[in-house]
Parts: sequence; structure tokens; C-alpha cells
Amino acid sequence: MFRTIRNAFKIKEIRTRLFFTFLMLIVVRIGSQLPVPGVSENAFNQLFGNVGDSLNFFNAITGGSFEQMSVFALSITPYITSSIIIQLLTISFPKLEEMQRDGEDGRKKLNRITRYVTIGLSVMEAVALAVGFGRSGYLSHFTFWYVLMLVAALTAGASALMWIGEEITRKGVGNGISIVLVINIVSRLPQDVTTLFNQFIKGQTIARGILIGVIIAAIIIGIVVLVVILQCAERRIPVQYSRKLASNGRNSYSGANSSFIPLKVNTGGVIPVIFAQSLMQTPVIIAALAGKSSGKGFGYTILNMLSESHWFDPDNWLYTIGAAVYVLLLIAFAYFYTSITFNPLEIADNMKKSGGFVPGIRPGKPTSDYLQSVLNSVIFIGAIGLTIVSLIPIILNGITSAGVSFGGTSIIIVVGVVVETLKQIEGAMMVRNYKGFLSD
Repeated sequence: MFRTIRNAFKIKEIRTRLFFTFLMLIVVRIGSQLPVPGVSENAFNQLFGNVGDSLNFFNAITGGSFEQMSVFALSITPYITSSIIIQLLTISFPKLEEMQRDGEDGRKKLNRITRYVTIGLSVMEAVALAVGFGRSGYLSHFTFWYVLMLVAALTAGASALMWIGEEITRKGVGNGISIVLVINIVSRLPQDVTTLFNQFIKGQTIARGILIGVIIAAIIIGIVVLVVILQCAERRIPVQYSRKLASNGRNSYSGANSSFIPLKVNTGGVIPVIFAQSLMQTPVIIAALAGKSSGKGFGYTILNMLSESHWFDPDNWLYTIGAAVYVLLLIAFAYFYTSITFNPLEIADNMKKSGGFVPGIRPGKPTSDYLQSVLNSVIFIGAIGLTIVSLIPIILNGITSAGVSFGGTSIIIVVGVVVETLKQIEGAMMVRNYKGFLSD
């Protein structure tokens, strides 16, 4: 990895893109420290004290902006949500599907629609936050103009992050939106390291402290290795294409070109985890904003089950039922998201039209059924891997009460983005060093 980065800096074009990306990320971190006017800091700190660890993941993906209520408090979540919505609607609306197949022009139109939806979602989220904070007493002045100012600031911040992400994609390296998400997650690392040090190492003897530090580092490295394997693993289905030759006015086939269809083990990426966590945590966050996060009764028991901060608590194992629900949701979303992004029937038809076939499988419907069967097995393995990676930090947090925000989901996002960015840099380097026909 380091050799790749060193070689990349030797190429002027790539070096310029890297510097541009770095400068944009500095802007992101500066914006994360700019507070929104009109928010009562003391009341907001009290809110987070009541919520507890329920907002750990949200704080991680916003880089602590939401906890500090900065202009980037909404982060890029409206853009991510908008992209997912447009992707889902593409299946239901033929016009959007046509745009998707229209090449570059269609992609630009979809991007434009995604931006409009992002702005709309940002306004809706900002209004909900402003009104909710005002009614709960978290604003210094709950007036129309203060609410309008807060909504404008939060919407402008989300729009600025969207623009920065797109500019990084265009002028920098990697996927800009993903890189912004990664820098927000990584920015929380010092705080998490400090938390772990104060809780497990501080006050211990030197030998015991070193041993605990080695154990913590081994667990983190083990999770990272598992994520790398999960992200890079794939099931390759062999495909052969006949070569058509012309002979005396007749078409004949001779020989074959071999290829394969790569099915990633983690087909859905981190999307199933985000879907499952969002569905589980949304009621908890709403209850906290409404001041109903603590109490007694069946409703509060359900809220505690939904909150991952109560899972695997040795004193309250009943709440761990929520972890079982979380696992079921994760597996269900893995199958759902893959079903809308991968169409075995369409792939089988394209293979049949181009003269391709899977050895031992007849073209058409049998090929589609075979691909679906293999895909189901691959999705299940990927979902189990995601479950393991996601639950390990939650289990450790529950047993030890560590309260760190850098969990399995964050590691999946960071590792996935880093791997893809390095692949893109290597691809650019290969193109740069490739000697084409016209250069002779």
C-alpha cells in the first residue's frame, strides 16, 4: 500500500488529485467545527447525556458534527439516502430505468435528480430537527426566524458536503462521498483511543497495561483482516463464449473464449448494516428527542431492546433479544438489496445473446436458475460475515461498557473505501505508464 502511494506521488496528475482531495478534507473538518447559531450548548449536552450510546454510529458517520451541532450536522446522510431511494425507484419506474441504461447522458440526469432529492431531504430533516429542538428547549430562542436560520444553515451544510464529494470524485481520487464519510469516521479515532486507554489501561501496571493494549490491538487487527477478506472474496462462475468464423458464406463456430462472472461475497456492501441499524435506532432517537428515553413499562423495555448500547449487558440479558432481531434484519436486507441490484435473468439473457454459456448449464432459464442458486449461497455467507464483523464490537461494548463509536460497520466502510481508492490509484498509474499504439 505504501509503495503504491509513494509511486503515485511521482506522477504529477495523480499528485495533484491527491493534494486536491486532501485540501477538500481539511475543509470538511473545519466545517465540522463551526457551530450552528441559536443552539443551547448546555441543553444539547444534556440531550446526549440522556440518549447515551444510541447515537454512537450516527456520531461516527458525521465525525462528531451532530454532537457539536455544527453546520455539517446532517453530514452526507441525505445524499446517501437520496441515492438509495433513486436506485430503488429505478426498478419501479421505466423512465428512470431507461435513464440508467442511457449511458453518460442518462447518468447525468439521474445525478441531477439525486441532487434535487438530497436538497429536499435535507430541508425535511433540518425542519424536523429545528422544530424538535425548539419544542424540547434546546434552542436559545424558539422563534420563526431562529428556526429558519437553523434550517438554512443545516441545509447549506449538507449541500456543501454533497458538492465537495462530487468535486473530489471529479478532480480528486476515489469516490468523493465515500471518502468524506471515511474522514468523518476516522476523525473519531482519537476520542475512541482515549476512551479505551482511560477505561482499560490507565491505572494498570506497565506489564498489565501492555498486555491489555496488545489484546485490544489484536482484536482490532483481526476484525480488519476479516473485513478485508469479506470485501475482496468473490465466487467466480466460469463462462465460455464461442468464436464465430465465416467460411464459404456459412457461419461456423470454432474454439472458445473463457471468462467468468464475479459474484462478490459481500454483494450488498455495508448497505444492509446501515439499513438494519437505521431501522433499529430510529425509534430510540425519536424517543430521546421527545424526552421519553427512560422510564418503566413495556414500551421502555422495547426501546432498550432496540438500542445496541443495552445488548449483551451481563446484568440485563433480556435486552439482547434486540441483537437477534438485528441479525435477522441484516440477513433480510442483504437478500433484499442484492435482489434489486443483481438480476440473474437479465445476465442469462445477455449471455445467451452474445453466445456465452456456463459449462454444463443450458443457456436461458437453466442458467438464470443456476445463477440465482449460487447467488443465494453467496449472499448467505456474506450476511453471516457482516453479522460477525458487526456484532464483535457490540459484544465487547456490552460486556465491558467501553462506549466507543468505532464499531464493525465503521471498519467495513473504512476498509472498503480504502481498498477501492487504492485500486483506482493503481489503475490510474497503469494507464499513465502504459505505452499505447500511438506513442510508438
